[in-house]
Amino acid sequence: MDILTVIVVLLLLLFVASWSSARSYFARGRLAGMEEATREVIRGIRSHFAVAGQAPPDYVAKAVEAVSSFARSASYEKSIHRYQTLLWTFGDAVGAACWRKGYETCLQKMTPPRTDRIHLELSIAELQDLASLAHLGFKKMMPNDRGIELVRFGGENHAMAVARAVERLELAIPAEHRPSGHSVARQTMIRNWWPERKRA
Repeated sequence: MDILTVIVVLLLLLFVASWSSARSYFARGRLAGMEEATREVIRGIRSHFAVAGQAPPDYVAKAVEAVSSFARSASYEKSIHRYQTLLWTFGDAVGAACWRKGYETCLQKMTPPRTDRIHLELSIAELQDLASLAHLGFKKMMPNDRGIELVRFGGENHAMAVARAVERLELAIPAEHRPSGHSVARQTMIRNWWPERKRA
């Protein structure tokens, strides 16, 4: 009878140990799956903002940093609960950013177009070049201008980039009001100053 009791106790201990091991293995796999899925979501979010040429909002960046820097504890169950808490904050931040983006896009779509207003998207470099040209043009339009402006193009590529930016502005102007011949004149000035022999 004593031997039977010992065998039963050993079997129970073996069952409990096996159950605990299986539960720990399941929790470990669950946590690893959550981390992998989160990394893929974060990679997609960063790619989305990179393609759009924008920086993510501060609250999204902080939530991403908190999830990315997560450190596991000794217990996988506790790690899962802590990770879920971070994911809730992360989800709220991403959801708020998506809602804001959709709201702004909806406003742009719902706003009726105005014939006297033109919307044009330009990069930071194009805006800087156009601002420099506008400032130079303003100075040259002043009646008391007698100086020689020292601002020059850094080379043919710079001149071509600025010419393309100016052309984008001109193309946004309705055809009946668009200046004619300016684009050809700019291209001619570039070719005359940087002839083919200098480019080779």
